[in-house]
Amino acid sequence: MLEEKRKRSTPIRRGLLPIFLLVVGFLLAFSYKTFQSNDQELLLTTWTEDRYRDQLLEEREETYELYEQLNERLTKVKALERQFDEADERALVLKLNQLRLLAGDVEAIGEGVTVVLKDAQYDPVKQNPNDYIVHESHVLKMVNELKIAGAEGIAVNGQRLHARSSIKCTGPVITIDGQTYPAPFVVEAIGPAETLMQALELTGGVVDQLSSDQIVVDVQREKELTLPSLRSIEAGEA
Repeated sequence: MLEEKRKRSTPIRRGLLPIFLLVVGFLLAFSYKTFQSNDQELLLTTWTEDRYRDQLLEEREETYELYEQLNERLTKVKALERQFDEADERALVLKLNQLRLLAGDVEAIGEGVTVVLKDAQYDPVKQNPNDYIVHESHVLKMVNELKIAGAEGIAVNGQRLHARSSIKCTGPVITIDGQTYPAPFVVEAIGPAETLMQALELTGGVVDQLSSDQIVVDVQREKELTLPSLRSIEAGEA
């Protein structure tokens, strides 16, 4: 009877052995996979930290190089500043003032000339009135001639001109930078009066050309003129 029990238990044990081995194999495989995954995560973390560390070192080196370049440029600027003596400073200030005068940023005071452009007398029945009135082309021709002759500041009917001033004709009136003015047109120019007068009095010059267009031109030399700055004009309009 004992032998029969042993014979019965032997197949059962043999049947449990594969199951046991399967469970052990599964546990070993799971443990290996878990260990491998943790190892990969650790490797990835280490690689990421190394990459960030390298980037930080590169940025520090680049920042240091930029600081060195900045210090070099500052040193050069200081050296150039020391090279300027008082004469150079006066020349720079004079040049700056001239540019401000040309731009109309400051009030201009000095000698110069005054030119008055008037419409000529005409017979409205027999003549074309457009042939006897001052147009923007006449004003522009006078302004350009004064600029070429060395005018440092110019105003037309009190309106200070600048590099981008616009002069347009609208019938018997002209518009300067949005402001409308009727004739006569008074052109004031500050600059070397003698040079300006010589330029205007040239034979065949701008005065003779305007006179041939039936425009009445009156030129006077001025010991002192005052031209308003563009800012004061804008403040007055506001």
